[in-house]
Amino acid sequence: MKKTITSFSFAVVLLASCSTSIEKKVNNVDSTAAKTDTVSKLTSEKNTISKIEVPGDFSELVPIDVLEIKSKNVYEKYGIEFSGNCYSCDLTSLSITKDKIKWTNICDKKDAFEINNFSVSGEGNTTVLKTSDRTYILTQIDKAPIYELVVEGEKLELDKKRVAKYFTTQKALPLFKEHDCGNFEG
Repeated sequence: MKKTITSFSFAVVLLASCSTSIEKKVNNVDSTAAKTDTVSKLTSEKNTISKIEVPGDFSELVPIDVLEIKSKNVYEKYGIEFSGNCYSCDLTSLSITKDKIKWTNICDKKDAFEINNFSVSGEGNTTVLKTSDRTYILTQIDKAPIYELVVEGEKLELDKKRVAKYFTTQKALPLFKEHDCGNFEG
């Protein structure tokens, strides 16, 4: 009796394994499609999570520089750069809105360069703007507010427009130390 049950069980297992091998191949294709679909959904969700809106403060960023590196007072440490404002007049202000990045010569508001096709993402105090040629990384390094700009990728070459390393908002600018331009009209 034991041999009959064992033989019958063996036959059922053998038949079951033969009949499901076709189903396994079909299911294998379905599971591959399901895995691909899941991966694309996860990738899509990951990109959606990192996308952010452009902060309102970014619509009017003005260039500043380190004036007194040892100062503990942030408003004395950073300030309006002398040479770019008074002498060479080649610094750029930066305006970032949801649809454009605009570099404008601080001495000539008509002298501007615009970028319209970019994406925005960020995490914490860092905002990343990506174009086809470059990545612009703006990091708020102090609550004053002070932003540090790092440009990665192709060199940004703008005629009569030098890009500063540090920026602040137009509203906060009066709080920073000013350099007297003397005889210059900058």
